[in-house]
Amino acid sequence: MLRRLAAAAALLLLAACTDATGHTDASSSSEVPGEIVIASGRDVTGKNGIREQLIDAWNRQQDKASTGYHARLVELSGSADEQRSQLLGALQSGSASYDVVNLDVTWVPEFAAAHLVRPLPGSLIPDDVIDSVASTARWDGKVYAVPFNSDVGLLFYRRDWLREAGVQQTDLSAKDTSWTDIDALIGDVDDLAPKGYRRGWTTQLAGYEGRTVNAIEAFTTEVPELKLTDAEGHYDADVDDLARGIAELRRRTATPYLLPAAVHSDEPASMSDFADGRTAFLRFWPYGYRSLFQTFAEKQLGVAPLPGAAVLGGQNLAVTASSPRAHKAAELISYLTSAESERCLLDAGFAATRTSAYRDPDLRCTTGTAAPSASPTGERTDPMPRDADGRPRYARKILLPALQRAVQRPRTPLYGAFTQTFIAQLDALFGDSPPTDEKLASTLDRALRKALPD
Repeated sequence: MLRRLAAAAALLLLAACTDATGHTDASSSSEVPGEIVIASGRDVTGKNGIREQLIDAWNRQQDKASTGYHARLVELSGSADEQRSQLLGALQSGSASYDVVNLDVTWVPEFAAAHLVRPLPGSLIPDDVIDSVASTARWDGKVYAVPFNSDVGLLFYRRDWLREAGVQQTDLSAKDTSWTDIDALIGDVDDLAPKGYRRGWTTQLAGYEGRTVNAIEAFTTEVPELKLTDAEGHYDADVDDLARGIAELRRRTATPYLLPAAVHSDEPASMSDFADGRTAFLRFWPYGYRSLFQTFAEKQLGVAPLPGAAVLGGQNLAVTASSPRAHKAAELISYLTSAESERCLLDAGFAATRTSAYRDPDLRCTTGTAAPSASPTGERTDPMPRDADGRPRYARKILLPALQRAVQRPRTPLYGAFTQTFIAQLDALFGDSPPTDEKLASTLDRALRKALPD
């Protein structure tokens, strides 16, 4: 009861506040007075996915209480980079009718520093939220968003091929597996040479955010203390550390191991190569667990923590500075990020942001179709492996610890400039005549100092 009263008081405080630019709730962002518009990227759980189902459930509650409010989801098109540009342009110009925006975790400092989203009560992020995930919602000592769904790099692999190659321990999650171990296992699969197999592993190295993620994972594996930016978002690295990170990225993307197509691959392309049997290992995100089990059986597919560092991803919900419905928008966010909603997101294939979604035996999803389905004969039609409580089987022992240990990409209001520079400079590593580690590190250092000035 006390927790509910505290949350209600916090929401009332939000309703009475102006945003950091001095705007009040008098501006208009929708032609329908009681309509809360949520702008978000694509729901990876498909058409009428779990996000839409949760919004529908909130709408039913509003109808029952006759509040006069409804929420509507608007899915933005294009890549994550394109969606960021769309949101920035729309909010800066005031042309969009958005009350809530679903921000990639790397965008929060930028949108907060530009006063495009409002500070929120800290009570909207309870202790139940995973610490590493909760930190993505803050900037400059304030809460600007609430974690909605998380993400982290994972390793998917062909367990059946390892078994056929004579590997005794095919559960790679049972021990701390290094990239050196993966290299050795790739050698075993190379000797087996399954039909259609080409190279050991694949990932996402095309000229977009996937390259940044893979590079940060390599850099941080080799230089754990390397953050690239300081607490204020300014560039903070040196050439020697960059050279060590580049050397690790070069090693793990070397020709004997990496599928050549990976340097041009995004998520769909890399998943397709893995699903079609061209590689034995795949670096991917948690939603791949549900997708890949549409193709593989449990005896064929394995999933384990990514060796070394794994980057934290995910999306956070924020209230726009121009929303005239800020109080109700925050109430909607509170519902969408509640413990039960997070359990629903987990059951549907997302990485949940709350520890209880993984551990609480009494917590269940009662919304929509996130829970396992069954045929009229009682046979389960959902091929995703689940534990006795209905959660994805890997969630508690593999996914949760991976999220707790995950590393963040640089936190800076100039993240767009950082990642564009990072991607462009690393392109030389995948060319026909790549420079030495030291030369590329020097070039990258100069470019990042220019992109992220002190």
